[in-house]
Amino acid sequence: MDAAVHRPAETQGREFVNSGANVEQESAGTFGQEPLEVADSDPVSVSEGYERWAPLYDHTPNPLLACEERYLLPLFLEVRNKRMLDLACGTGRWLEKLTAQGCESGVGVDCSSAMLRVAAEKEGVAGRLALAACDHLPFRSAIFDLAICSFALGHIRDLGSFVLELARVTKSGADVFVSDLHADAYTRGWRVGFRDENSAVQIEMLPRAGEEIVEAFHAEGFECRTCVPLCLGDSEREIFVRAGKDHSFAEACQLPAVLICHFKRLGSPAPVERGSS
Repeated sequence: MDAAVHRPAETQGREFVNSGANVEQESAGTFGQEPLEVADSDPVSVSEGYERWAPLYDHTPNPLLACEERYLLPLFLEVRNKRMLDLACGTGRWLEKLTAQGCESGVGVDCSSAMLRVAAEKEGVAGRLALAACDHLPFRSAIFDLAICSFALGHIRDLGSFVLELARVTKSGADVFVSDLHADAYTRGWRVGFRDENSAVQIEMLPRAGEEIVEAFHAEGFECRTCVPLCLGDSEREIFVRAGKDHSFAEACQLPAVLICHFKRLGSPAPVERGSS
């Protein structure tokens, strides 16, 4: 990883997580593999949810992640000379993929030490991880050319503070991609969650409409290039089949499951008009 990303003077005292690191458990953000079955369970906190999910996260195919990757991967062909930031990186899924595609300078940030411990075991990811909150990033300003935040906005309470911090650490002209569970899917009962040996587990989240996301990014100097609702498709059918849920696949494809936005960082934040009430 480029020294500009990980020199101690630029990490502002935050902790980097490597394989075998002994760190305290904190809260997290990423996304759900059983969206059709956990809506009736009582949600657990983000911190508890990802602590329990971490050992299982990479071992169960996830149709939402597969749908997201199907759309995004073709957009990341030229990453070799990019400095990349994977926000709420979880087990390092995107950091691992983009490193494999030649991204030589990248870092993943998450505030779940349990998820980061799993990420740190992966080749090409260990040593590129930081334990930090997405709205308090341990990096100096204007150093990243590319950022991705995958299925985490629903776990971030103050969207404005998060986008402001992202604006600080990205360069003018940087590309930023965000994905999340589509608000329509949430309304229909889809939830962030997983199934462990005991039960189905739902994790707390706040659904966000595309308009809210775009407005928050525009206020901090980002231009929205695309804001695309994605439905599950035939590529995700096999995941349902293997889970014994083929009967529910057709219905699941009838509504947008994932929202993906692509933003371009402008030279300076756009002015925000504020009403009198």
